[in-house]
Amino acid sequence: MIRREMGLKVSATSPSQTLRCARPFSSTSQQKADGDDISSLTPPGPSRSTPPQTDRNATRAVSPQSRSKPAAAGMSELAGIFAKLSTEKGAKPTKLFGLRNPEDDDGTLIGNNKGDAEPYHFHVYATRHNTHITLTKPDRTPIISLSCGNIGFRHSGRKHYDSAFQLASLVMARIHERAINREIHALELVLRGFGAGREAVTKALMGTEGRLLRGKVVKVTDATRLKFGGTRSPKPRRLG
Repeated sequence: MIRREMGLKVSATSPSQTLRCARPFSSTSQQKADGDDISSLTPPGPSRSTPPQTDRNATRAVSPQSRSKPAAAGMSELAGIFAKLSTEKGAKPTKLFGLRNPEDDDGTLIGNNKGDAEPYHFHVYATRHNTHITLTKPDRTPIISLSCGNIGFRHSGRKHYDSAFQLASLVMARIHERAINREIHALELVLRGFGAGREAVTKALMGTEGRLLRGKVVKVTDATRLKFGGTRSPKPRRLG
């Protein structure tokens, strides 16, 4: 006699035989096992389902418009505040960094970005026979202009290193006496020629004589004129 109770297969012919389970027991609750369908194990009831895909797409389609409206409203309110501030009695127009000036036709930003101011110029013209030093304003108006001949050197004595050094020392001392160095905030050193006075003036500027000017030098320019082709040069002078 064989009975089937709760999925158990029992044989009555042999009492010594143990019970044999036709299907293994499971100690876990209703969970999804291999090969099982979780929908069959879930009891029916009120489910919290997500909105349909069509509704979600519709929400996504409508959301950009809804989000843009508050942003546009915020910008309009901000523009109104600035307009109110600019139109108040006795108030100056508000200038914002990085905004374009509507009055400018070229579309430039607010604020004139002016370049660095033109410095004073200290010209050194060193030839083989003489040395000339000229101090000019930013608009090229000369302030001091001297050469070795103006300080007492004559003929061949004007071309030497010592005469150029004394000339540079005299010019710098005169700049200090006339308090011109107080007006000079930026100085450009312009060198021209390869005579002995070129190095002499440079040494004087780097020494004690130029202690009031060398800290204001912002630019050094070599204005020596170079010839490329052109007319024929005069015959070099040869002695003996």
